[in-house]
Amino acid sequence: MTAQPEQPGASSQFSPPMRTLAELREALSTWGFPGDRDAFERELDATELDDLTKVREVTQAYRHRILMRYSLGAMAALARPTNDVEAELRRNLARVDAR
Repeated sequence: MTAQPEQPGASSQFSPPMRTLAELREALSTWGFPGDRDAFERELDATELDDLTKVREVTQAYRHRILMRYSLGAMAALARPTNDVEAELRRNLARVDAR
């Protein structure tokens, strides 16, 4: 069996329940990157609970980390060698400069 490329809009992407802080904490403990749960708790503890915008930003950032971890495209991008990324950036900059 060969790996198939991820299709845009594919509904088969894994996503644990993360609708509440309790569910997000559980997801970070079970499915997050190492250290995510502790970092989340530190950031949340440093945030004023009355600052709902900041609380939302923190929770969305960590929710996104879990979704990213189980996205084949995101993980492939993270695994790209630095030289490959640098070469792509140089090509893109050369195209912009040529205009």
